[in-house]
Amino acid sequence: MENAHRPAGAAATLEAAAKPAAYRELLQNLAAVLPACDHDAVAIMASAACLLREALPYASWAGFYRVVAPGLLRVGPYQGPLGCLEIPFDRGVCGAAARERRTQLVADVHAFPGHIACDAAARSELVVPVVDRAGELVAVLDLDSHEPAAFDAADRDGVEAVARLLAEHL
Repeated sequence: MENAHRPAGAAATLEAAAKPAAYRELLQNLAAVLPACDHDAVAIMASAACLLREALPYASWAGFYRVVAPGLLRVGPYQGPLGCLEIPFDRGVCGAAARERRTQLVADVHAFPGHIACDAAARSELVVPVVDRAGELVAVLDLDSHEPAAFDAADRDGVEAVARLLAEHL
């Protein structure tokens, strides 16, 4: 299902030169909203998912998988089609990001060993670990796209900056 504000066939990516400005604006908007969330993880994640999806027209899914038990992620606030409900750390791109506590930038999800197809139309993915103020892993921030190789180093850097900002408020 297409997002109501995104007409079918709309430009799927931002020009590479436009990405730094888009991330600066995203970070400014997020920084303005987070103090009102009062360290409420659900409000923080919901606000971030919304702002990410609005800022990145090529993201078909933007949201969080929360750490709910040792080695287990569960879907958290997100924008987009139905996500997987649970992901073990030993499966998929999200599991790898949580297990390794390292950003995963995947140009072709079908080539990623153990990829979980929550959205069969997803072609590329970017997943960033999210820690709290104490440095504990609390979630992974997941972006999917229906376009192959939709995410690049500018997206990685921008989303990692978002995760660092979130860490100050979690």
